[in-house]
Amino acid sequence: MSKICEICGRKPHAGNQISHSAKKSTRWWHPNIQKVRVKLPDGRVKRMKICTRCLKAGKVQKAVS
Repeated sequence: MSKICEICGRKPHAGNQISHSAKKSTRWWHPNIQKVRVKLPDGRVKRMKICTRCLKAGKVQKAVS
């Protein structure tokens, strides 16, 4: 599953994991992506991949089951 938010475009980014001895290895941070049924402005319902930050901010309206 692609880890990109369809609303804000957040995606994984890389950085360094630093051990106690200061050795560095690459690691990834992934956004918390959820599959959500969303009600679009025209009234249709669509399943989208949205990060929890967008859900909490109310940028989309969840469809009632």
